[in-house]
Amino acid sequence: MGLWTKQQLCEFIKENKLVTAQNVQNALKNLFAETIQEMLEAEMDTHLGYQKYKVENKTTTNSRNGKSKKEASFVACCNHLKK
Repeated sequence: MGLWTKQQLCEFIKENKLVTAQNVQNALKNLFAETIQEMLEAEMDTHLGYQKYKVENKTTTNSRNGKSKKEASFVACCNHLKK
């Protein structure tokens, strides 16, 4: 069947009370969120040329400026395109 046995999959469905498609989507999002975050951080390491908190290997003016919640504005994007 794949990486999970049928029994493991049934247990996952019961544990997460997956009844609707939205339930499944949320469960999968939570399941893969950490992996995707690690992939994005590895991509940033490669792009900048040094690992997070390892500035002694830094050979570029690019830097990590921290992270905070961002909000994209569709209206601002559209206004930019009109110019």
